[in-house]
Amino acid sequence: MKYIHVEDTQITISELMLPSHSNFSGKIHGGYILSLLDQIAFACTSKFSSTYCVTASVDTVDFLKPIEVGELVTMKASINYVGNTSMVVGIRVEAENIRTGVSKHCNSSYFTMVAKDENNNSVKVPGLLLDNTIEIQRFLKAIKRLEMKKNRQSEFDIAGFIPQDYLTELEHYNVKVKLK
Repeated sequence: MKYIHVEDTQITISELMLPSHSNFSGKIHGGYILSLLDQIAFACTSKFSSTYCVTASVDTVDFLKPIEVGELVTMKASINYVGNTSMVVGIRVEAENIRTGVSKHCNSSYFTMVAKDENNNSVKVPGLLLDNTIEIQRFLKAIKRLEMKKNRQSEFDIAGFIPQDYLTELEHYNVKVKLK
């Protein structure tokens, strides 16, 4: 089996944010950033797997700080985890004020992508070669996110879900329950 260093999976893109990318409050529209995130996730995983890749899920998107018109946005992506046919891409988004040179961390995201062949069948991807503590930590965090997702899905499976088992948990939230 072929193994690829995490360093060799890294991709960086930069784009100047234009007024056409802004929302009604004058900040860069989150949907536009999501589109760029999807593009870099595709590029990163397609480069790694040498095949076409599709987005299976967006596990986390944390919008930390707004991005302004005129800032230079840089996205850095790398493969954090690989399964048999899937890959998790970690993406960091920074925005730089090009007049002052001040940068800020604006977004962190995790996309799960699946490698496909020309018939849209899932195909095996190479292994990942972890070279340092940060890469091991990122791989393990991805495993934990996948486990939490599976546990959440099974716990709230519609066939076995009993709402009465959770009503005391809801007492601490801004919600009123009226079961019929």
